[in-house]
Amino acid sequence: MRLPRIPLTVVTILLSTTVAYGQNARIKIDIDRTIGRIDENLYGNFVEHLGRCVYGGVYDAGSDQADARGFRTDVMEAIKGLNVSIVRYPGGNFVSNYHWLDGVGPERTPRMELAWARLETNQFGTNEFMGSAERSAPSLISR
Repeated sequence: MRLPRIPLTVVTILLSTTVAYGQNARIKIDIDRTIGRIDENLYGNFVEHLGRCVYGGVYDAGSDQADARGFRTDVMEAIKGLNVSIVRYPGGNFVSNYHWLDGVGPERTPRMELAWARLETNQFGTNEFMGSAERSAPSLISR
């Protein structure tokens, strides 16, 4: 008599579930033991051209609250209050299609933003990010 063949994955799942139910799991937190220092840059933020984060957010030249370079002074003050350790630009999905040269200099070439299927004017770009970081004072990462 020939026994049916049971796939190895099924056997593994059956064995692991019976072993897991037979264990008494325990988690112990030792607050006096230090393994290492957590780098403060782990808790950084990023700026992405999504919604009103950039246009109408940190940058809005037409706003009554904007300074001479187009930055919203109220937003920049709020960012300072967050004590952000590091800011990455561009961030999020926007980084997949952005080239830093598109946001440098007086002549900006609008490009189709593939992630959000809209035209990106590049009015806010690398130059503006560097200027905003000078105002809010976190460390910078620009990729």
